[in-house]
Amino acid sequence: MAGVGEEDPEATPSSPEYRPLPSSSQDLCDAVLISHPSTNTRRCFIISIFLISFASILIYIFWPSDPRIKIERVRISHVSVHRRPVPSIDMTMLVTLKISNADVYSFDFTALDVEIDYRGKTLGHVSSDGGHVRAMGSSYLEAETELDGVTVFADVIHLIHDLAMGSVEFDTVTETNGKLGILFFRFPLKAKVACGIQVNTVNQTISRQSCTVV
Repeated sequence: MAGVGEEDPEATPSSPEYRPLPSSSQDLCDAVLISHPSTNTRRCFIISIFLISFASILIYIFWPSDPRIKIERVRISHVSVHRRPVPSIDMTMLVTLKISNADVYSFDFTALDVEIDYRGKTLGHVSSDGGHVRAMGSSYLEAETELDGVTVFADVIHLIHDLAMGSVEFDTVTETNGKLGILFFRFPLKAKVACGIQVNTVNQTISRQSCTVV
């Protein structure tokens, strides 16, 4: 029998519990996930946010948008007033339009029409042929029309008065049809905008304009 301070030679020294390593990479991954769940969850969350943000940016850049149409100038000329048989006006209108394309694709429009109204009644239409607007660029277009024998009943008196005072307020509806070019593909695209404009007939400029997309 061994003494109190002596070691037992037959005693087996204690050792920490031994666990074999995982046999496959999948088991190793599971072991890592189990060992550090918070770290992997945070990493997956950050990667998901990055992918969603990146996809949103791509959609914002490449998603096609309608072209912006603005009336830059309206010139009124050759005004002639007729009193018989009914009050009417003959005049020529030249409209300058600016078409802006914010997309990364080019835009080809096949036709463009501007309806001109006065006090809720249509005076006439200004039409133009097609054109091309480069990607992220703009193009100017001029369209002219002759309004002969315009009769808007009682409102023709107000129109004559406004022309004499040098300021006329019109309502316009501009509509264009075209195709958006994406690589070798073409997609139809339409744009329609309604504007209220006040034209200074003395210096042939637009003093006020407010537009909304229809």
